[in-house]
Amino acid sequence: MLGRMGDECRRGWGDLFLYHQYVRSDAITFSTINLIPATMAEEEAGMFVVQQTVGSVLCCKCGISMTPNAANMCVKCLRSEMVLNGAVLEQSFVVEYVQQEHMCEPCSRAQANPDQWVASVQLRQHVSHKRTFFYLEQLTLKHGAAASAIRIKETDKGIDFFFPSRSHGLKFVGKVAPIKSRHDKQLVSHDQKSNNFNYRYTFSVEICPICREDLVCLPPKVKSSLGNLGPLVICTKVTNSIALLDPFTLRYCFLDTDQYWRSSFKSLHTSRELVEYIVLDVEVVSPEVTIGGSRYALADAQVARLSDFGKNDTIFNIKTHLGHLLSPGDYALGYDLDGANSNDDELDKYKGLVIPEAILVKKSYKENHQKKRGKPRSWKLKSLNMEIDDKGRAEQEKIDSEYEQFLDDLEENSEMRFNVSLYSNEEYQQPSETASVTDGEGLPSIPLEELIGDLRLGEAAVGDSSMKK
Repeated sequence: MLGRMGDECRRGWGDLFLYHQYVRSDAITFSTINLIPATMAEEEAGMFVVQQTVGSVLCCKCGISMTPNAANMCVKCLRSEMVLNGAVLEQSFVVEYVQQEHMCEPCSRAQANPDQWVASVQLRQHVSHKRTFFYLEQLTLKHGAAASAIRIKETDKGIDFFFPSRSHGLKFVGKVAPIKSRHDKQLVSHDQKSNNFNYRYTFSVEICPICREDLVCLPPKVKSSLGNLGPLVICTKVTNSIALLDPFTLRYCFLDTDQYWRSSFKSLHTSRELVEYIVLDVEVVSPEVTIGGSRYALADAQVARLSDFGKNDTIFNIKTHLGHLLSPGDYALGYDLDGANSNDDELDKYKGLVIPEAILVKKSYKENHQKKRGKPRSWKLKSLNMEIDDKGRAEQEKIDSEYEQFLDDLEENSEMRFNVSLYSNEEYQQPSETASVTDGEGLPSIPLEELIGDLRLGEAAVGDSSMKK
């Protein structure tokens, strides 16, 4: 009977399943199965047809939900029911697993020699300070751009990043600043049989030398393309474009990357040449306006160099865009064009240009910063784990001074803090203000809500050297 039923089955069910269906037909619960009727041709031929089911049913032995089958039993119960002369076809035994650690090929190469980089990104900016790289370091930390870097090295004019693959290097070279880049490759090895070539890729990235708070003299072509802006303008912000402000008319314009590199130019004076002035009198001549997210107001001011104050009676009558900030007795930082020797080819092209005696850039809190020098701040920054070359160690005192100026700029400028992660400093004892207002000494403070709590796992993390106050 078993052989005859096996020959008649056309649905692919095994002989043991058919036998179980025939013997235990009384145990099937048809109320939980949706039966699909067989075709008329198969029924008229007198064939034994296995009814097909859809949906889910319960096992007739253990009662668990399962996919319908001819035996109406789950796989586990079916194996225990299949007996041959009283012998059960399954038994329990102990299985011992041995776990062997195995690294992928890139990790194996890195374990053998951690300096096996494939792509190198060289960031360079030809200026006399490192304020741009301090800011780029914070951007890199916040967005995790250098998480896949094997090694980071600080050089005299920039930073070198080394990555294990070319795709990581391409991803890192973004447009966070007006840049121009080029790339080269060097053959390391090749296999003639499989036609495989191994290269090392180098990406050279040059950042434009225009920085925030620089005084710029626009070339005549650029001046015309920007609607006769300037030509003496102040750079207020550098992102993927350069924001330029005319301090005498409050005209504001953006210079994108392509426009700059088509007719590149340099700064007339940089922020390292700022001179401190004392404000004697201020008269606002226009109402306060908001341009590019910042507030400005034109005013006529009388200023004198702080170094000349008390020595001579030299007073400058100038026009400034800081009328909403300055009051008589305040200090301001600006460019001394009266005593400066400006050797600039672009400035010489303007024959009848009247150059002002001084151009103020920002309000000065230098005296207040000096009072707080050496005291811990209420916040701190993280830093990248970078190698420093021998030339960088020789100029460490200069770098520390520039870093302190960068921290002072973060306290004074809320726009700079937007893309920087500030962490609360546990060593700071005095309670900080909860709003961005000036404290008793007239120094701007950072709001408490802008600070991030530093995550520390265990006591070993207390002495983390990657934090800078």
